[in-house]
Amino acid sequence: MAEQVGVELIFNKMWVRKVGEEKSRKRKEMYFHLNSIVKRREKKMNNLQIINQNGQLLVDSREVAAMIEVRHSDLLERIGGYIRYLENGKFRSQDFFISSTYKVDGNNKTYDCYLITRKGCDMVANKMTGEKGVLFTAAYVTQFEEMEKSLSLSGMSKELQAIFMLDQRTQAFESRVSHLENNTTIDYGQQNDLQLLANKTIVEVLGGKGSPAYLDKTIRGEAYSALWRDFKGYFNTNSYRNTLVKDFDKAKEYVSGWRPHGKLLRDIEQANSQMAFS
Repeated sequence: MAEQVGVELIFNKMWVRKVGEEKSRKRKEMYFHLNSIVKRREKKMNNLQIINQNGQLLVDSREVAAMIEVRHSDLLERIGGYIRYLENGKFRSQDFFISSTYKVDGNNKTYDCYLITRKGCDMVANKMTGEKGVLFTAAYVTQFEEMEKSLSLSGMSKELQAIFMLDQRTQAFESRVSHLENNTTIDYGQQNDLQLLANKTIVEVLGGKGSPAYLDKTIRGEAYSALWRDFKGYFNTNSYRNTLVKDFDKAKEYVSGWRPHGKLLRDIEQANSQMAFS
């Protein structure tokens, strides 16, 4: 008896260690996945160049057009409309958009563009929605702040500047990772894992694939509906497909441990009891 208990304890320790290693591996995978997303977005944001013109920080409209993935001519047309509204409202349009020109190598023709202030970037961003708007806002806010910090740090020693900038970048990176962890949803493979677990759970709670409750399409459908309804309520989401990555392990545990209750439970028991009396 003592030997059996000892063996069970060893197996339990091995199982706990294995579960811990599996969770650690998944955390590392999630970190590298989120890190790759951060790097891709950071690279795109860093492409936005800030111009320091006599102490005034500006962005070329061509840079903005490339960032938000629209034709430069379309952006110029939008800015022209913003300027008309501003001037009609007695605002100085130069505080937002400064008319400028540029030339292309090998071509003596002059083309129009705008140098956009931070206020102007705010105006462009406020008219946008979705990922492009979010990325552009993050890009210009980040780059403007970094340029402002670099100007304010000009009086510091190079060593202090390096320490300060490293600390700022570390904080910014951690903030982005935290944001992604709290907003990134599961991928197709993880969605499929939840669906497979749901199928297994439904078969189990209905008494097996050969049970009257499982063979009853109405009861089976109600069971699936109840599971996902409870799931959405627990995780505060409109679909299991929008489960957050950080909640994925908890979601699997929830689906595996879900059990019917109330009228549905009585219907299942009643349907399966008929088999016992037949």
